[in-house]
Amino acid sequence: MPSSPVPITAYALCNAMGMTTAAVLEALAAGQSGLRACPEEFSREGVCGSLPEAPPALPATLRDRDARITRMLALTLAELAPALRRASARWTPERVAVVLGTSTGGIRETELAYRHHATHGALPGGYTVERTHALDSIIAVTRALTGARGPGYVVSTACSSSAKVLGTAQRLLAAGLCDAALVGGVDTLCQLTLNGFDGLKLLSPRPCRPFSAEREGINIGEGAALMLLEREGEGAARLLGVGESSDAYHMTAPHPEGLGARLAMARALADAGASPDEVDHVNAHATGTQQNDSSEGRAIAALLGDTPVVATKGYTGHLLGAAGATELIFAIAAIERGYMPASVGASPADPNIPARVVEARVDAPSRRVLSNSFAFGGSNVSVLLGGPA
Repeated sequence: MPSSPVPITAYALCNAMGMTTAAVLEALAAGQSGLRACPEEFSREGVCGSLPEAPPALPATLRDRDARITRMLALTLAELAPALRRASARWTPERVAVVLGTSTGGIRETELAYRHHATHGALPGGYTVERTHALDSIIAVTRALTGARGPGYVVSTACSSSAKVLGTAQRLLAAGLCDAALVGGVDTLCQLTLNGFDGLKLLSPRPCRPFSAEREGINIGEGAALMLLEREGEGAARLLGVGESSDAYHMTAPHPEGLGARLAMARALADAGASPDEVDHVNAHATGTQQNDSSEGRAIAALLGDTPVVATKGYTGHLLGAAGATELIFAIAAIERGYMPASVGASPADPNIPARVVEARVDAPSRRVLSNSFAFGGSNVSVLLGGPA
């Protein structure tokens, strides 16, 4: 039986394209990438999706949890404050859940603490693994800043993290365990991910070019993206269906034919009670690597035929644990504003990828958008969004 649609009543984000939702979505509509040279602190040449400014520090009452990841989170939460106050007043704080995704948590601060220890023989004052590094610090900060007191979860499944949280929230709502859920994800640049992807020979020295015949790999980015789901309400879009799969084909490589990806997309459609021809476009995972783009393109073409495909990592880089939620908000913007964003860097198209990639912006109604997020180890999720009822 299809799931009941869930209204998405508010959203906010920050990333390399801007520090506010308005700035990010203006750049998306204009086809303007936010990729830039990697920050000096990482001592490497190349391109990253770093924030254009430093996010402000947390309030003094949260000094023990002050870190770049929680600062980005707080910056984005501030935009949602009015909507969250309204939801808490309507449903009560105990009925507002918090379900967030992250891949690395506070590991950037742990890297800095390690360097400090190597030089000074002690960890810097105020640093603790339990409060600075731990993944659940983002839940604690969110609760402190919003007053939400419902169920709290962190999902950490690498690059699928902040899309899988919508499935968790969907189940919490269906089970009657909450009436509203703040969902999304946040991740920062750090040495671990930059060096790790470099070790896999997957980093591109230039701005990434998803689906292009000339693609060389990924760029790593950072950012936060949050959405408010409510049992009832008016919003820009609705969550229609979530599909998950785990193909476990390889530790880092996708199945060549994208079998797990195709299964996740098919399950999202089934969960929504929708057919492939009802999808107006796909916001692809599209990392810019040879294997990922090829396998995803085959999976999309096999299930959805020539449905238009959009790739947006050329704007932000790969935000890892924040990527899924970021691209879902891009899908909401497409539904709200009636267009398909340009796939920055996708030209010239790869003739070996059968999917129909949208290279330039197309102004046309988008009633239903399927957004894909795939992670190492075959952790796949696809989310179908639709417009207001």
